[in-house]
Amino acid sequence: MNLTWPKSSELLKNNEQWIPGGVVSLNRKSDPNICFSKGSGSHVWDLEGNKYIDYQAGFAASFLGHNDPDVNQAVLETLQSDSVLMGAGPTDLEGKFAELFCKSVPTVESIQITTTGSEATYHAIRIARGVTGRNHIIVMQGGYNGWHNDVACNVISALADVGERVSPGEYPFDSLSSGIPDEHKSLVHVINYNDLDSVRHILKNFPVACILLEPILQNIGIVKPLPGYLQELRKLADEDGFLLIFDEVKTGFRHALGGYQSICGVQPDLSTFGKAVANGYPLGVIGGKKKYMDYFVHPEKSKRVLIAGTFNAFPLTTAAAIATLEKLASPVHDVYGHVNQLGQVLEDGLKSIFSATDKPFHIARQGSAYCVYFMDHAPVDFHDILKNHDFGFDKSYRVKLIDKGIFNFPLPIKQGSISFAHTLQDIEETLEKTEDVVQSLLQRSAVL
Repeated sequence: MNLTWPKSSELLKNNEQWIPGGVVSLNRKSDPNICFSKGSGSHVWDLEGNKYIDYQAGFAASFLGHNDPDVNQAVLETLQSDSVLMGAGPTDLEGKFAELFCKSVPTVESIQITTTGSEATYHAIRIARGVTGRNHIIVMQGGYNGWHNDVACNVISALADVGERVSPGEYPFDSLSSGIPDEHKSLVHVINYNDLDSVRHILKNFPVACILLEPILQNIGIVKPLPGYLQELRKLADEDGFLLIFDEVKTGFRHALGGYQSICGVQPDLSTFGKAVANGYPLGVIGGKKKYMDYFVHPEKSKRVLIAGTFNAFPLTTAAAIATLEKLASPVHDVYGHVNQLGQVLEDGLKSIFSATDKPFHIARQGSAYCVYFMDHAPVDFHDILKNHDFGFDKSYRVKLIDKGIFNFPLPIKQGSISFAHTLQDIEETLEKTEDVVQSLLQRSAVL
């Protein structure tokens, strides 16, 4: 089967008349370009009517599956009850969600609700600067924490742009955007994940307000913390006085009801959440220790941190989030048990397929999230991946799987995501088609 997408190409071309690039989030632009018109459970359909088992899930947002019936029913009931967006006063839904959230994530004492994860990380950095009176921040090479000035850098950089490994030290600000003042870039220090020596180096030379990081570096697959790494960051934060911020927009509710922080046993000062918290409906959360969250209502004007947004806690999205958390907590559904079991089956199957070849590989997995690296060990940071991963094979692998009806985002080292809606049959079909793809690619390589 050699799929083509003429309708998707036509749509993109038409959109480009009115939308720069033809897509409203350029992170969604990919090769091949495919427009998906429908999603149900673990499957999606494109404009041509082709059906795929989906492991993209809106960049891991649809944890329960596309158009989960329980979540959609909650949204429908809220719509039919004539819930109103007033722009005046609190709402019952936001209070209900906040209580449910804090009980779900006991390391979080209070929250504020945003519309996106990027807004949440923006507010977290503002709080850190307000609390500490410092301006400098540390972010991770290869991490993605949003679109704003502080974090729009070094996502999947070329070696030519960031240079060889430096430790202890930092990397150039590899900007994702024009329009970021150089003066602002000077406040952002980019280091490699799992590199404590570089953290200490920055702390000696600059007044740091916060470290912001994904506790598992999931923007570039599944890069796990080395033993003691997150614990040492917690210790350094306490000693130096900066805030430790976990960006759990991707790790959050996908790995555990209490977030990844409940798995690693490290309590950050602030955390950000999104995506899976409302099963793909647009809602973000910033939460953490009350003494820091209360800077949103600080009695001194000079220390008060602004939060505003007409659509924060929009009734339909908040209803979706409540229904999502209730389902995740339900022992009847056993969401985490189900996805973890499927994740293990997929991991074991992939290991079996690649072990029968001479191709170096490593299957990285955390619960329902996984990544196939074409290198012979678990990566520890972005430079490790740049130096050792076979990006060309990865791209071909993903495109060939798409051609067989298995959709992962067609960009190397991007995470795959199993949903609660996936079945054992989905996993078995995925493995069967993966074996065909791998054999085809290796045979072609042998001929060449």
